[in-house]
Amino acid sequence: MTASVLYDVPGPKARARNRVYTVLGSLAVLGLVVFAVLRLSAKGQLEPEVWNIFNYAGVRTSIRDGVLTTLQVFAVAAVLSLVLGVLLAVARLSDHKPIRWFATGFIELFRAVPLLITIYAVWVIFLSNRESLGLTGAQPQFWALVLGLTVYNGSVQAEVLRAGINSVPKGQREAAYALGMRKTQVMTTVLIPQAVRAMLPTVISQLVVTLKDTSLGYIITFEELLYTARLMSSNIIVNGNDTYVPIIIVTGSLYVAMCLALSGLAHWIERRGRRARTGISVADAAEPVAATDAMEVAEAAPDGPMGTKG
Repeated sequence: MTASVLYDVPGPKARARNRVYTVLGSLAVLGLVVFAVLRLSAKGQLEPEVWNIFNYAGVRTSIRDGVLTTLQVFAVAAVLSLVLGVLLAVARLSDHKPIRWFATGFIELFRAVPLLITIYAVWVIFLSNRESLGLTGAQPQFWALVLGLTVYNGSVQAEVLRAGINSVPKGQREAAYALGMRKTQVMTTVLIPQAVRAMLPTVISQLVVTLKDTSLGYIITFEELLYTARLMSSNIIVNGNDTYVPIIIVTGSLYVAMCLALSGLAHWIERRGRRARTGISVADAAEPVAATDAMEVAEAAPDGPMGTKG
């Protein structure tokens, strides 16, 4: 029996109890699933007519437009948040106190304020007056959501990148300075590339959070996927019942699929980065002359190594 510093290894009685608890817990979860299915069936949410709404072209078009809008917001917010994160991380590591204090205050403020409040505040304070800004259509909601996601996720990404930069061994920084590099060169060519590589899983995880947070656009009536799903479930009535359950299931599955695709991309990038570090073979050096061959050449030569006898 092996010991662990985190917990005591269970004995025979504890393992038997754990098996009993596992069986009871599994039965409880299964019972809840069966209960939910029976309730949904009693409410008519599992009838074929309810699920037949996805065969209509209008429903499929609305879902497609919601997915594309969500991905559009995510793409813009992801790029801007990464750029802002790099700038804030570098500013927080600056030697100039005003810059460092400003970056620290910005990061701590927007990490502490709930994202929903930030999005709504940006919408009300800066983007609610469409005429003065020259914006029409859904652009104000779009930019309010993008800016809210950018400042929050950019603040989080800044802390992630700062931790990655601080994790780089100090010897590399000192060696770069010894070579005559300026601080900007050290940061851009030595520290940040290694920090991004080291913190890539955390960066991608925060991008997944950014993708999920696009659903908060419903608070400012932005027509992303969740808002579109709510409109459809409220307006489509089948057999006198709403269609919340099927639309929620389909919408949730789409969110899960998009997040899994982003996570899969992260794993693919990580694997390629690992191969780039370990898969490059080192060029073979020139083959040295064997010791026996050198001795044979020396013995056959009439003169010594310098052309003299003996």
